[in-house]
Amino acid sequence: MSSPLFIAFEGIDGSGTTTQCSLLQQRIEQQFRCPVVATREPGGTPIAERIRRLVLDPRLVDVDPLAELLLYAAGRAQHVRERIEPALEAGTPVLCDRYTASSVAYQGYGRGLGVELVEKVNAIAAGDCLPDLTIFLDLPVAQAQQRCSQRAAKRDRLEMAGIDLQERVRAAYLEIAARNPTVSLVK
Repeated sequence: MSSPLFIAFEGIDGSGTTTQCSLLQQRIEQQFRCPVVATREPGGTPIAERIRRLVLDPRLVDVDPLAELLLYAAGRAQHVRERIEPALEAGTPVLCDRYTASSVAYQGYGRGLGVELVEKVNAIAAGDCLPDLTIFLDLPVAQAQQRCSQRAAKRDRLEMAGIDLQERVRAAYLEIAARNPTVSLVK
């Protein structure tokens, strides 16, 4: 591989972002014999993982949407500076299970904060560290909910937010994919 790629996987809860990120990591490492940084958001660093536990805690039902957005942004800023940028600067490809499009879809559309605000916050948190490609895994909400219910792990706060949120988020992802040439839609 000549230059490192930064690829983000996006989709509603249960769409398979984690699975596909892992499969692509294995394929790149086997085929090209090079290391790959596979990471996730929220999370990816010790500080961001602590934020992840907080923001996804199902016991916290009354989180203000703006507070939620800023928590995600705080985790992202740490993640970008500590993990993503250093890997790319070292020439290592990065695969990320969710990134800035998640905030646009979940907080911008799903929580009703608006795209403009979320994009401003994303720009502060991520700077110019943007994916070369974003792969949006599209799946009907009912099918994704079925997958989530079959998991052994208990559901997180966003998974418990209900079908209406997931429908708004799916519609947002479809709109994002339609207007952005670096987003690839996979059904």
